[in-house]
Amino acid sequence: MSFRYSFQQIVDLKNNERAQAEWILSEAMGQLRNEETNLHGLFEQKESLHNDMVQASMHSVSISNMLMMQNYMNHVDKQIAKKHQDVRHAQVVVSQKQNHLSEKMIDEKVWTKAREKAHNQFQLMIAKKEQDALDEMATNRYKRVSY
Repeated sequence: MSFRYSFQQIVDLKNNERAQAEWILSEAMGQLRNEETNLHGLFEQKESLHNDMVQASMHSVSISNMLMMQNYMNHVDKQIAKKHQDVRHAQVVVSQKQNHLSEKMIDEKVWTKAREKAHNQFQLMIAKKEQDALDEMATNRYKRVSY
């Protein structure tokens, strides 16, 4: 007699939901890393532009060129501010996905524990049936020898 858990499909479903939540979290973490990389690139661009402005100020440069560089610096600063918001949003999404994964892991564990408990009860029932059969055989043998 083999063990068949009547709720095995639910256990499998919970396992699949957990795996899907892990995949979604991984995707969100990749997006966060991408946003952080883009932000780092903007900081490098700003630093390079700042160095260019310092070099230009050491040489004779027209005011219009300096204003153009300053306007571009302001534009990069706005992009950095927006990218900071994107990074914060990505961090919030990652946190939400982590919480979702935690819920799915707990849900899966509950169903897995229920399956394990049912399996243990099944094993105890089989052991009891085997012991009862052995006891019956011993009783019959004793009766035969006694007569």
